[in-house]
Amino acid sequence: MAERFVRHRQPWTGDEVAKLKLLAGKGMGLKAIAKALTRSEESVQDRAKQDGVKIAKLR
Repeated sequence: MAERFVRHRQPWTGDEVAKLKLLAGKGMGLKAIAKALTRSEESVQDRAKQDGVKIAKLR
C-alpha cells in the first residue's frame, strides 16, 4: 500500500507563502518549488494562482 501524505490539507503559513513567492521569482519550476515546500504540485499551483504568482514553465 502506498504511503499516506502526512501534510494532507494543512493551512498555508505566511513563511510558506513568502518562500513560494521567492522561489517563483527566481524562476524555479513547479516540481522544484513543491519539493522545497514539501507540498503537492497541485497545492502549490492552486496557492500560486490564488496569490497571483506566476510559476515558470520549464521546457
